[in-house]
Amino acid sequence: MNSTPALNIFVASILTNNILLASFLGMCSFLVCSNSIETAAGLGTAVTFVLVSTTTLNYLIYHCVLVPLGLEVLAFIIFIAVIAAFVQFVEMFVERFSPALYYALGIFLPLITVNCAILGASLFMVLREYTLVQSAAFGLGAGLGWTLAILIMAGLRQKMGYSNVPEPLRGTGVVMLITGVLAMTFMGFAGMMNIQ
Repeated sequence: MNSTPALNIFVASILTNNILLASFLGMCSFLVCSNSIETAAGLGTAVTFVLVSTTTLNYLIYHCVLVPLGLEVLAFIIFIAVIAAFVQFVEMFVERFSPALYYALGIFLPLITVNCAILGASLFMVLREYTLVQSAAFGLGAGLGWTLAILIMAGLRQKMGYSNVPEPLRGTGVVMLITGVLAMTFMGFAGMMNIQ
């Protein structure tokens, strides 16, 4: 088992090991849904909820069912099934209680199912041999880190709407450039802590 304190894992997964900016997982919805702060906050909340829930549940399923039965090889399929079930729950909840957010997120809400950041968190949890508490801390930190990154990008993109961006960089070009700068900025926290 990993002996790193859960608080260190939590902080590192927000800053130095940000799942989006260090591993570049979950980029598709990050790039498309970062046009407005409201949409980014809604998607970030949904991703965080799914990350915490699925990382914790997948830990329990992996260590309480798959390992004792010697079925670790099925982990990938089981993790995807758990993620799909939670995303379906989140989609129904958002559609019922926030139709405006549901339509703003569009196809990207059900696509959280195939968001590689969520599956990546469950796989990292196994590879890094986290405990249940560490897994929950990692899931929460990864979700908050992903949300922080998309909110920063949404704020910058709204600010760029009033800026004179050079023609060749407009659209995806400037977003990719800013994402790279954000990744380097978050790497500046590497001296603070870097947990694998």
